[in-house]
Amino acid sequence: MIKGGYRGKIIRVDLTEGKITTEGLPDEKILRKYLGNFGLGLWYLMRELPEGVGALEPENPMIILNAPLVGVRVPSSNNCTITTLNADTGFTAGRSHSHGWLAVHLGRAGYDGIIITGKSDKWVYLWINDDKVVLRDASKFLDKDTHDTEDLIKEDLGLSKECGSEDGCSVAAIGPAGENVCMGAAIANDKHHLFAHSGVGAVMGSKLLKAIAVKGTGAETPVADAERLKSASREWTKLTTQVGLSPIVGKAGVPRDEYEGVRNLVGLSSKNWLVNDIPGFGKGMASHEIKTVPCYRCPVACCYEVKATSGPYKGYVATLSGGGENQEGAASIVGVGANDPGEVWYLTDLNDRLGFESSTVGCAMAVAFEAYEKGLITKDQTDGLELKWGDVKVVETLLKKVAHREGFGNWLADGIINAASRVGLPEAGVHIKGAGMNLHDWRRAWGCLLGQVVGGGAGWPPPGADCWTPEADAGYPEKTDPLSPFEKGKEVALTGIVKMLQDCVGCCWFATWGIPGILKFESEALAAVTGWEDFTPQEAWEVGERTLTLERIFNMRQGLTAEDDLKVSPRLSDPAPPDAGPAAGKSIAPYLEGWVREYYKTLGWEEKTGKPLKSTIKRLGMEEFQNIIWPR
Repeated sequence: MIKGGYRGKIIRVDLTEGKITTEGLPDEKILRKYLGNFGLGLWYLMRELPEGVGALEPENPMIILNAPLVGVRVPSSNNCTITTLNADTGFTAGRSHSHGWLAVHLGRAGYDGIIITGKSDKWVYLWINDDKVVLRDASKFLDKDTHDTEDLIKEDLGLSKECGSEDGCSVAAIGPAGENVCMGAAIANDKHHLFAHSGVGAVMGSKLLKAIAVKGTGAETPVADAERLKSASREWTKLTTQVGLSPIVGKAGVPRDEYEGVRNLVGLSSKNWLVNDIPGFGKGMASHEIKTVPCYRCPVACCYEVKATSGPYKGYVATLSGGGENQEGAASIVGVGANDPGEVWYLTDLNDRLGFESSTVGCAMAVAFEAYEKGLITKDQTDGLELKWGDVKVVETLLKKVAHREGFGNWLADGIINAASRVGLPEAGVHIKGAGMNLHDWRRAWGCLLGQVVGGGAGWPPPGADCWTPEADAGYPEKTDPLSPFEKGKEVALTGIVKMLQDCVGCCWFATWGIPGILKFESEALAAVTGWEDFTPQEAWEVGERTLTLERIFNMRQGLTAEDDLKVSPRLSDPAPPDAGPAAGKSIAPYLEGWVREYYKTLGWEEKTGKPLKSTIKRLGMEEFQNIIWPR
């Protein structure tokens, strides 16, 4: 019997019928195998997605799940995950995480998750107020950006506009990009956060669901053994502030170090990857007003509010999250950032408000800028816009056009591959299987790049151990050589197992990535919370391996082949540009196939096809899925 960690209830919403019901969780054996978040979401998706259904069809479910460590006293216990068919690739599992307060409010309302199917006959939003769950009219919020929608819904409900508080309400909303079913559309929550990958905003928009609002006033997550949990959390919390990602992104690290941490490691994804840097990018960031805005129980505090105190955007306040990928997709990829940091913050915030994750739309725009520079398209086709690198006003205008599918913007709203083809540069689109990638120029860190390549186009995949941090629990206590061709496949496979575990437990990756002993801390915490007293680091490892394998099975069911891992976007395998430091002129092309085969072999998958072997499926206790890829 599970003594804690789970609430025991899922909300099921059928938008076509306007029907809301609740149901229990799967049995304990399944929960122990997949835990929650993406792992359990995948298990549901395998059952919920009918054969032959596309990502934007009503039958594609949005599966929103917490996990056992959400809301308990461990670092950053606030991860909420959406699993669905990826709208940006069309044939892989969608995986999108967000943080802030949404997961905590959902748990305190008494639920482990929400499964949404169907399509409404009018625009609605879902209101979860403890045990009262209803659909409400959302027509008056159409064309409102994500921030305004959050405020207006709170006003509609008679609640304070304050976000990120115990007494508040968390709202997850789409903007114009999601309403108009643009590729790369995201779902924003709590002003600073996005479900930012897999086109989840487009899936939500296709269902005519504008937002989800949650207010939970119930008890904290039940814990079986509070003293054991306290012991498990003590050293973990301490290390989270000292090693891993915290030294790089902690306490609003991205602006406070003026983007030097990123630039020094990998450089910027600039001008559609034609160059590795935008000179001046980030300079002067720290001189502006920066206030950290931590998520629930977060010792890292990567999120921040920044007010520009000088320059053309003086007085503008942007509410941004940690990491720099969003700023590169909003700015450097189209050449912006050399003049003033306010330009970068404004465009990043505009992406958030319009409801875009910046990578997909940024790369779609960047390939258009490159085509314009090469004379392949003209002002007659771009609605009179001169697509010159670094022109902030042009970028702003075009971004709004894409979000509303207006004129030339509609050329770019269907994703990177379509955009590149339409502007006459099919080989120049930067993407992973059609989706936007985590934007840094990974040609300077081959493990990170390979992790992107073998991923499903659904956010951060296996990270390798050669860039941001080592991963001791994957066997890499020290960082590896980022430009060494040796054993990158194995490195990515082993770090991928650890990454997939982190996507299942309920904590933000920034509080787990690179923390030595993290498997022990998490398995102890899971044992203490759930009452599974014998839950071990080895069992935690197997959860990660099982989830990574199930993702592969799902993707192969949807049509993925080894060729999709080998036939990469050409720009990814192009030699790095002259300004890329030690990587200049180097390419992954000679090594890619060997790495991919090694990745498969390390995971117990068939080297030629990438199919998980029957012996691997059996060892992981996944026989129920064997016939999907090994039919009798």
